Amino acid sequence: MTPIKKLVLSLTAAALLNIANAHAALPAGAQAPDFQLQGALAGKPLTFSLQQALKKGPVVLYFFPAAFSKGCTIEAHAFAEATDDFKKLGATVIGVTAGNTDQVDEFSKLECRNKFTVTADPGAKVAAQYETLMQMKGKTLSDRTSFVIAPDGKILLSYTDRNPETHIQKTMEAVKQYASAHS
Repeated sequence: MTPIKKLVLSLTAAALLNIANAHAALPAGAQAPDFQLQGALAGKPLTFSLQQALKKGPVVLYFFPAAFSKGCTIEAHAFAEATDDFKKLGATVIGVTAGNTDQVDEFSKLECRNKFTVTADPGAKVAAQYETLMQMKGKTLSDRTSFVIAPDGKILLSYTDRNPETHIQKTMEAVKQYASAHS
């Protein structure tokens, strides 16, 4: 490969990396934007307030694209199975979606298994504040991103991965680290 081609490829790769990073979610260390959203727990409507939840301890906030899609269902099941362990560590789990927001009541019962609150983010306004937006089939949705937020509102973990499998592990590690440091 010629030196010119190497230079062009390097510059192209760097530019793509900068574009990808420009759309990255809020980083660890940033202050989490406060919000209130309508949602459901066990199919019962409620208003979720981040500020109120943080008074009880850390919050595991996870954004997902759309209720009842394959990956989102896998992730909801995994968070449901881990919710009791998060609670033992003093953490609250909350799911947020900008996709099919009219289905969060049913999703909270069936896929979240009545274990944690799931909220609707019409227009992806909260997802935009957390800088976790994506385009899918012409719609603006929340990307699959998990945050762990300390009671003071500081983001301890910011993790984006379209694969739902590792979100529980990453968030649990962050909550355990926080609990260990604050016991």
